[in-house]
Order: sequence, then structure tokens, then C-alpha cells
Amino acid sequence: MNDTPRIRTVVSCTFLAVTVTAGATACAGSEDHHPLSTRPYDAARQVSFSAPADGRKADPDKALEITAKGSDGRITDVTAVDAAGHHLAGELTADGQRWRSTGSLTAGARYTVKVATEDADGAPGTRTFTFETAPAKRSLTVEFGPEAGKYGVGQPITADLSLPVKDRKSRAVVERALKVRSTPSVEGSWHWVDDEKLHYRPKEYWPAGAVISATANLAGVKVGDKLYGGESEPLKLTIGDRIEAVADAGSHYMTVRRNGEVINTIPVTTGKPGFSTRNGIKVVLGKEYFVRMRGTSVGIAAGSSESYDLPVYYATRVTWSGEYVHAAPWSVGSHGVANVSHGCVGMSTGNAAWFYETVRPGDIVKTINSYGDTMDTFGNGFGDWNLPWDKWRKGSALVEPAQSAANPPDPTRLRPSI
Repeated sequence: MNDTPRIRTVVSCTFLAVTVTAGATACAGSEDHHPLSTRPYDAARQVSFSAPADGRKADPDKALEITAKGSDGRITDVTAVDAAGHHLAGELTADGQRWRSTGSLTAGARYTVKVATEDADGAPGTRTFTFETAPAKRSLTVEFGPEAGKYGVGQPITADLSLPVKDRKSRAVVERALKVRSTPSVEGSWHWVDDEKLHYRPKEYWPAGAVISATANLAGVKVGDKLYGGESEPLKLTIGDRIEAVADAGSHYMTVRRNGEVINTIPVTTGKPGFSTRNGIKVVLGKEYFVRMRGTSVGIAAGSSESYDLPVYYATRVTWSGEYVHAAPWSVGSHGVANVSHGCVGMSTGNAAWFYETVRPGDIVKTINSYGDTMDTFGNGFGDWNLPWDKWRKGSALVEPAQSAANPPDPTRLRPSI
């Protein structure tokens, strides 16, 4: 027999964490123990397993160990695979006396383990057993957004976690399990907004007509200390035409394009000094036929010269703090001429109705040449596209240490302005 020390390592196909609980079930082997037999003998008496017997389930936080009994034989190879086809990584000692898992077991999984041995004369043996791991006591689930449906080319995918994930290594486990697929395919990346939320966007806008799916392959995966992934519902979206509206606060006109072709040019008014409209790219959040807008909701004192209380129609929302594209018949004389609003993009009732019927959530509304600040990246709608791609990628746990670009929402600003 060759006494040269050897180490065998079983390579895992996936990097998953799991719990182990199990009852070992032996598979019958050959009764022929002749050293020259071509059929492997049953190695039941030659190896022992750490997985519990009597139908009990293994603790997924504990490693699986397989040990050779006595000195008249050795373990030559071990494969451990769960029902989903995931291989459990492990390492065999140089003397072939012990194999120990190095990868994490999957929680709530059923494993099949095959052990190859040889006796003192070099004859091959085999042993197969199965066991189950206990389900996780703490589960991390994912809720994807937005709701299934048809959206514009600027719509990010969101992932809300049921529990906070702060550790970078744990974040990487989660991110590897969150899959976004697009037809046609695009380059994209997740970005951690905070400990409980991620956004996904492509490098460029989604292609018009794209079909997008988001799935979480986290079930049973070890995320962190005694924390495992749970089942999550997948998401499917479709993308419509590429609608882009650019409001120029300098020229007081909005240009609307469909798939690159200008389909309308609309005279508008934007925010006046002190209430300048935010510059940058915003994404349509929703549409409201009627909104009551009050100055007090954005901190304007009742009775002051800036106070207002108006019924507003055909309101297309672009920020949670109350920036809309809407009908403003009271300022029609300023449309195309001057900026007189309190931050919204105002236009005639007819033009606002056309815009309302033309756009959908996810479409792009961009403001340029305003004296206002740039749209927040997060916290006040979807300002995701204002972050350059290289900085966006830094928000991924799989790239390099993320620099948070999150801007938490100010609850005093989450009211409509005109």
C-alpha cells in the first residue's frame, strides 16, 4: 500500500451556510471482501459519522465529520451533496483517518454522503448515508420591488431585507444570492442603501421592451451567526418605451422624447428663487389625478406671502417630498417665460393631462439649469441615476468597501409643493 500522505479536498459548488441534523441511513454494499474483488466492499464497520442517528436532525452550525475506525483502513474520498445539488466542501487528513466539512451546511436540507475507503490490502470500500439538517431558527427573507408590472427604463429594482445585515462578509453572501436577469442582458449591480435595503440598476437605462426577473436563492443559506436565508417571492417586470422628459429651468421648456424621438415640447414654469426645482434625474413614482397642495405641508406659514392651498390635477409625482409635474392654470402666463412655482414643474391643464397619460412609473424626468440642489441619490424617490457608475459599483459588497451615499428622508419634507 502506498504510504505517501495525501490530502483530498472536496470543492463546494456554492458558498452557502446551513444547519445539520440527521439520521444516518446506510446503503447496502457488497458482501465480497476479497482483496482482489472489483466490487467495493461495504465499509459500514470501517467509518463512523458525526450526524445524529434515530431520525434526529443535525445542527447546521456544526461541521460534519467522518472518521475511519481502527488502523486497518483509510478514507480515500468523500462527497456530500444536498437535494438541490449543492456540494459541501471538506478536507481529508493526510493519513486518511478523518474528513471534516469546511463549508457551511444548508439549513433544512437533506444530504447524501458517499464515502470511499480502502483496507490494509488496498481493496476499495464504499459507504453511503443520508441525513437532514434542522430548519433555521432565524430566517432572512427578501421582498423585491416594485410590484410586478410594466415600468419605464429608469425603474430600479429594490430588495428589502427582513433583518438588518451589517457585516460585509454577510452582505456578500446575501448579494451573491440575489439574481437579476434581463432579456436582453445588461450590465448591472446591487448597491447597499442601508443595512436593510438594496437597489439594483444597470449601467445604462434598461432597454425598451426588456423582460426582467429578480430571485433570491437564499433558502437555507448561512448568512451570519445563526442566521439563515428563508424563502422569498420572485419578481418579474417588463419595460416599456424609453420615455425621457427634460425640463430646462433656463429656457422654461420641457422636451419629451420617446425612444430618442421628440414627441412634445411644452412651455413650463419651475421653482422660483428660494424654492428652486432639484436638478438631476428623477424617476416617476406614481400618478395622482387630484392632489390638495398646501404651503403649510412644506413649512410655509399660513397667511404669509408664500402661503397657498390649491386643488391640483394631473399630478405626476417624482419625489416623496412632494415634487410633481402637474397642471398649474393659475400661472399660465409664466409658462415658457419665468419660474414662479414652489419647486414643481407646472404647465397648462391640457399639457399636464397629456403628460399624465403619456408617462408611467419608472419613466425619466430630468431637470437642468436650475439653481436647486441635485436630486438626492436615495431617500426622496429614485435618484439612483445621478450617481456615476463607478461610484454606484462601490456600493456593492462584492466589489470593494462601500461608501454610503444614502440620504435618509426628512419627514418634514415629505409633503407636496407646487
